[in-house]
Amino acid sequence: MSDNDMRVSVYVTYVGVPSDRFDRAYYEETHLSLVMRAWEKYGLLGASAFFPSVGHAGTLAICECVFRDEAAIQAAFTSEEAASVMADVVMFTDLSPARVRVAPL
Repeated sequence: MSDNDMRVSVYVTYVGVPSDRFDRAYYEETHLSLVMRAWEKYGLLGASAFFPSVGHAGTLAICECVFRDEAAIQAAFTSEEAASVMADVVMFTDLSPARVRVAPL
């Protein structure tokens, strides 16, 4: 089994309507950097933002967090640093994030 086979992705999604507050610039420039600083030591390999093209209610933003393995996910989300990551959400949106572990089909 290669290292790539052990990697696990978690998608953090924000669902709403186009008029909902979501500061893309802050999210990309500040929040994702905070996420990397907080969780890289636990096994976060990368975090990327995606913004679906929608003009109606639906997913406004997706963050793909790629972790080394399952243990890294658990370590990151239960770490002391997780509180500061979650507290920063109000800086860019009023929407509640939803986390989904991605599984291959």
